Amino acid sequence: MTSKTLFSAEAHRGWLPWGLLSPFLCIAFVAMSLLGTSPWLKSLGLEDSSGDPIGLTGVYAFLLIPFAAMGLLIVAWVRLVERRPLSTVGLTGPAPARTLFGGILIGAVMIMGLVAAVGGLGGYEVAGPGRALASPRVMGSIGLLLLCFVVQAGVEELLFRGWLLSAVTRKLGLPIGVLLTSLVFTFLHWSPNQYWLITVSSFAFSAFACAWAIRARNIWGVMGWHIGWNWLLSIGFGLPVTGLMIDLPPLLVHLVPQGPDSLTGGAEGPEGSWVCSLLFVIGVAVLLLRPRKS
Repeated sequence: MTSKTLFSAEAHRGWLPWGLLSPFLCIAFVAMSLLGTSPWLKSLGLEDSSGDPIGLTGVYAFLLIPFAAMGLLIVAWVRLVERRPLSTVGLTGPAPARTLFGGILIGAVMIMGLVAAVGGLGGYEVAGPGRALASPRVMGSIGLLLLCFVVQAGVEELLFRGWLLSAVTRKLGLPIGVLLTSLVFTFLHWSPNQYWLITVSSFAFSAFACAWAIRARNIWGVMGWHIGWNWLLSIGFGLPVTGLMIDLPPLLVHLVPQGPDSLTGGAEGPEGSWVCSLLFVIGVAVLLLRPRKS
């Protein structure tokens, strides 16, 4: 691995975009995937006029259809335009299935730790135990949501920490690669009038994910982490995940936010809490400072 390659030093045989062009291409890939599928989802009654999913079926469609299109688009770009192997965007390394599963477990543990920390600081009131286990239908929905988040979170990691991070790093070096990847990720998760802590948390989320990918030299683990984090947050506690509320009885415990938005994250969910940003900063420090195994 050279100073300007992350996952594999194999050369590209096609056109690798200029370093400062890659972030704009990334935004274009996301826009084409989301805006290109939105009219169809609206025609099926799965999206409202604002582009938000309608009902549980709408959530399934939102997590599957645009992100599957995005995944196909980025793979086609890497293979047909840049003409480089998928190992160069992080799909490399030994035991990918085991690494992915390990990442899912770490993501689930970390989100439970975050929720417990916010609750310990007085951010949640326990409204009752989780009741999902009492309903086979709900458990089936929870299992289907796991598959949906495999697509959504997996494609996000392929796009940002796989393709964008590696493309910018090859042209401009690793520090600029991490910075631009995190800025684009934050921009695409930003909305007008958004509470500033949510923006900080988005940037810290991406910085942590970049540090994981750099440390592991593949994206399997961080892909699993993102899947486990999103999935358990969405179904475990009755709380929103990145502002998306899943209308299902919670799996673990039903929590009701109380206290300031700076602690609970408000409508964004615990990802908008200062506790979440602190967790990611600590995570980056652990990843960068922990001695590497030979």
